Amino acid sequence: MSPIPSETNRLRLFSGSANLTLAQEVARYLGMDIGPMLRKRFADGELYIQIQESIRGCDVYLIQPCCYPVNDHLMELLIMIDACRRASARQITAVIPYYCYARADRKTAGRESITAKLVANLITQAGANRILAMDLHSAQIQGYFDIPFDHVYGSPVILDYIASKNLSEIVVVSPDVGGVARARAFAKKLDDAPLAIIDKRRQSHNVAEVLNVIGDVEGKTAILVDDMIDTAGTIVEGARLLQKEGAKRVYACATHAVFSNPAIERLSSGVIEEVIVTNTIPVPESKQFPQLTVLSVANLIGEAIWRIHEDSSVSSMFR
Repeated sequence: MSPIPSETNRLRLFSGSANLTLAQEVARYLGMDIGPMLRKRFADGELYIQIQESIRGCDVYLIQPCCYPVNDHLMELLIMIDACRRASARQITAVIPYYCYARADRKTAGRESITAKLVANLITQAGANRILAMDLHSAQIQGYFDIPFDHVYGSPVILDYIASKNLSEIVVVSPDVGGVARARAFAKKLDDAPLAIIDKRRQSHNVAEVLNVIGDVEGKTAILVDDMIDTAGTIVEGARLLQKEGAKRVYACATHAVFSNPAIERLSSGVIEEVIVTNTIPVPESKQFPQLTVLSVANLIGEAIWRIHEDSSVSSMFR
C-alpha cells in the first residue's frame, strides 16, 4: 500500500489523547494533518474539548483507543463525538483501535452487566454514525451496534513480520478454545501451518490454569496467537506448557498490548523468545523489554479510513 494523496475537502481527522503517535502516523499515510482541538481538564477532573476549525458538512474520523486509563479515554471519545455532532459534522466515524470493556460480551452468571453492549450504546447515543475497530475480543460485538461497523485486523502486519523471519516447522497455537477461529485464520495465512490448542480452565478473571495441549508441537516453532495480552498469565503458562511438550521455540503474537501488572515481569522471564504486538495501544518505555517487538498498524487504519471515505470495500483488504 502506498501513501494516499489528500485531495478531498470533506475528510477531517482528529485524535484523542490515548495514542497521539498512532494518529500522527495515520495522518501521514493519508497525507494530511490532524485537526486542531482544545483539550483541558477542570480542577475536579472533568474534561473540556473544543474543535478549533469548521467541520460543518465534513466527514470526521476520531482516533481514540480506549486503553488505560480506560474510563478517561472512553469519556474523552464520547465528548469528542458530541462536540463534532454539535458542530454539524456530516458523518462521524469513531476509529477505535482498541475497544474497551469487550471481555464482558455476554451473561455467564446472574446479575452482571454486558459492558460491551453498554459501551456500544454510549458511543451510538453520543452521536457516532459509524465505527472502525480493530481485532475485537469477540466478533459478535459488531452486532451490538445499529450503525455501520467496519472490523479490521492487525494480523497482516504480524504475518508479514513472521514471514520475514523465515521460521521453519511452524505450528500455530491458540491459547484457549475461544481463540481457535483466530488461530486457524492465522495458520491458513502461514501456508496452512498446523494448529494446536491449549486446553485451559479459568478459575477467575485474570487467573488461568493451563491443563494440556491438543495437537503436536514437539520439535516445532510454536506461535501463540491472541487478540490481547493483559496480565500475560495465560500466554506465559501456555508457553511453559509448550516447552514441556517439546516445542523448540515459542513466539507470542497479539494485536493489543494491554500489559497490566505483572505482564512485563512474566513476558521478560525468558520463556517466550519474542513477543510481537502492534501499536493500537501505546507501549511506554517503562513497559518495553528486550523480547518485545512493536509493529505499526497505522497504514492499515489509514487505508481503511480512505476506503470508507471513498465508499469502497474495507473487507477486501484482507482477502
